[in-house]
Amino acid sequence: MTTRNLDALFEPRSIALIGASNHEGSVGAVLARNLLETGFQGPVMAVNPHAASIRSTLAYPSIADLPIAPDLAVIAIPAAGVPDLIAELGARGCRAAVVISAGFDAGEHGLRQKLLDAARPHLLRIVGPNCLGFISPGRGVNASFAQLTPAAGGLALVSQSGAITTAALDWAAPRGFGFSHVVSLGDQADVDFGDMLDYLALDPRTHAILLYVESIHDARKFMTAGRIAARSKPVVVIKAGRGAAGARAAFSHTGALAGSDAVYDAAFRRAGMLRVTGLRELFDAVATLTAGLRIEGERLAILTNGGGAGVMAADALEAAGGRLATISEAGRKRLAAVLPPTAGLGNPIDIIGDAQPDRYRAALEVLLEEPEADAVLVMNCPTAVADSTAAARAVVETVAGRSRPVLSCWLGDPSAAEGRRVLAAAGIPAHETPEEAVLAFQHLAAHRASQRQLLRAPSAGAPQADKAAARALVEAAMATGRDRLTDPEARALLAAYAIPVIESREAPTPKAAGAVAEALGGPVALKILSPDISHKSDIGGVMLGLTGAAAVEAAAAHMLESIGAQKPEARLEGFIVEAMAVRPRAEELIVGLTQDAVFGPVVLFGRGGIAVELEADRAVGLAPLDEVLADDLIGRTRVAKRLAGYRDRPPADRAALGRVLTALSQLAIDLPEVAELDINPLLADADGVLALDARVRLAKPGPASRPAIGPYPEGLDRQMVVQGIAMTVRPIRPQDAPRLTEMVAKSSAEDVRLRFRAGLHGLPDSWAERLAHIDYDREMALVAELPDGAIAGVARLAADPEALRAEFALMVRSDWSGRGLGSQLLGALLDYAAGRGLKEMWGDTDRDNARMLGLAEAAGFKRAAGDDPSRIRMTRAFP
Repeated sequence: MTTRNLDALFEPRSIALIGASNHEGSVGAVLARNLLETGFQGPVMAVNPHAASIRSTLAYPSIADLPIAPDLAVIAIPAAGVPDLIAELGARGCRAAVVISAGFDAGEHGLRQKLLDAARPHLLRIVGPNCLGFISPGRGVNASFAQLTPAAGGLALVSQSGAITTAALDWAAPRGFGFSHVVSLGDQADVDFGDMLDYLALDPRTHAILLYVESIHDARKFMTAGRIAARSKPVVVIKAGRGAAGARAAFSHTGALAGSDAVYDAAFRRAGMLRVTGLRELFDAVATLTAGLRIEGERLAILTNGGGAGVMAADALEAAGGRLATISEAGRKRLAAVLPPTAGLGNPIDIIGDAQPDRYRAALEVLLEEPEADAVLVMNCPTAVADSTAAARAVVETVAGRSRPVLSCWLGDPSAAEGRRVLAAAGIPAHETPEEAVLAFQHLAAHRASQRQLLRAPSAGAPQADKAAARALVEAAMATGRDRLTDPEARALLAAYAIPVIESREAPTPKAAGAVAEALGGPVALKILSPDISHKSDIGGVMLGLTGAAAVEAAAAHMLESIGAQKPEARLEGFIVEAMAVRPRAEELIVGLTQDAVFGPVVLFGRGGIAVELEADRAVGLAPLDEVLADDLIGRTRVAKRLAGYRDRPPADRAALGRVLTALSQLAIDLPEVAELDINPLLADADGVLALDARVRLAKPGPASRPAIGPYPEGLDRQMVVQGIAMTVRPIRPQDAPRLTEMVAKSSAEDVRLRFRAGLHGLPDSWAERLAHIDYDREMALVAELPDGAIAGVARLAADPEALRAEFALMVRSDWSGRGLGSQLLGALLDYAAGRGLKEMWGDTDRDNARMLGLAEAAGFKRAAGDDPSRIRMTRAFP
């Protein structure tokens, strides 16, 4: 993961074009035109051994003949010659190249690998091959064969497809969108989405990032960089191939999701990105997200002068899963006082077709103060008795200075066009149809939800598990060459992770099964025991509600005969007999896990039972999960409404469900050999949960078994004593956010100023959540925890994408300052940094922070000038 030398790509001082041509219509000619006529201020050096000049500039026969070493090379020659050319460029001092050429096979000894091998010794970065190129309008660089150079602006577009890139530019130009960078990644031999997200997250010219994704090669890199980028600016993504994962025969229902579009959905959501379906929606979404609107909930108030238009908007909102705001009684009275008797005072609020600007103004003032309305959609249908443009101006005047988000929909064209222009100029998103306006509101709501997932602070971790017993069970099964667990083994695995399972016993023969049933008493379930049969009910391998030894024995004998005829090759090892679970008000659910080929372990939740495929009510999330993410996973299904209780059914124990999901998440990380697992059904009611049946498939772990999001780093805890008080130093957890707030509250104003350089009277909750919820792949924060659970100090570092240098910061609670805690915390952080292989740690502090300066010098840091003259930079190198 690196942004090294990408400055040579986006901020080059000189450019070489290899393959430049005067042949009209050729790629080399288009590249030359774009590079020479876009306004780049440095030299553009054309390389062509058969031409004296390219357009109006001198051409050079070879790289060796160039008068200076280029920062950036743009290459459009046959693929076979590119690796040698890259080696020559690297030796000359070139630091980045865009390879337009196609035809690089991906074999171990193919041209693609030769290309990378040639670049590696020189740390030369490669965009492509097989790409359109890139454009940085603000720098006057068009190193592409696109048909136009877009205007400069705040959007960055990163795409795998050159065709989609040119279509997006063509679509955006007449609509006034400008770009900071446009990058076509092509085959992503080197520079990929993760690299670009890392670079663009810190690029001051980029205010929003647009992605067109066909596939992800390095999920951990993508998720780490994406989560960091999405915290600072909107990231909107189109993922092609929504139906590309066709159906396949799977051992488990969860396994059938591996590689599916649902997993990409879960990944984008977890990364804080907003997913859209097409180019128009892509640009509409980014326009909405960059308009400065921030909503606090998902309830929309609709104000319209046309009842039908309001109904269309309400229908679109319901279809999208949104909610109409409930207008308070006080609000209805205020509306009644300013609207005609024929107006509709519900939601949508219909102010009638003859509504003049004053009526819009009066009604909107009421809605902007309604406590249940998280946003207001104002609509206008053109009529002969009212001026649409004047109504738009009234909306602009009313909204000015208000914080409540307002969207608009001025239907019609051309009579509504000027009104939309007036609204858009005032920063109010203006749409042409009710569906577009509602979709914009849903974009705001979805983006808010994904951002909250990035920052929310859960209250507890996954339940404790007997990991040793679980591993022994899995290894014993794999040692015998089996790729699945038996029914009893699967139950034992679940029990090791504290997942409640129903009592069951094995019986080798029908007679033994009858004896077990008699011993259990009451009605029982009889199931076939076979390592070769996964879905037992499909072939009559499950019989329920049997009572007494005779009935069970007869059923078992029939089951043997029937299954033997259907599956003569299957090994029938006996039966499982279990007491019937009598929980008439329980919901049947399915939970499971699988190892996705791209994103690693994935957890599923949904409506279960034998009709699970027909219901298709399920949601997936990436491991690791905590209870907050688990609860969100439950809430994204339709069955969540049933779990909330209805009629005579009390609410199910949702916390118990969350514990099952977090347990499965932990199991997937602890035991990557578990390739697929289904619990179906999992009963859930007010008394808790109970697993009735489980299937587990095993496989040797592969690269895809690594979680796309780094889990909590265990094994870093250490004990220390400060002035006789025992403390635990450990990595920070998301649930530490309230403790950070408490630590800052117990610190002096001067200590807070020195740490945060802001006039804070306390740590805002949003700051605390952000500081506590880190990406362990890139960041680390070690907290010193007192015996009462309070935090006495925090030492943190944030590494650069190359994981070579890291910035550090340290804060100790004021009442613990000067007692030796800071030096011990800093020492623990230095040990961690050295163990990670970092080459340097650095930090800036105020010149008057004598205590921090002395602490750092005692730890081996050297003083240097910082970027800010009022601060001193402290650096320490590692051997």
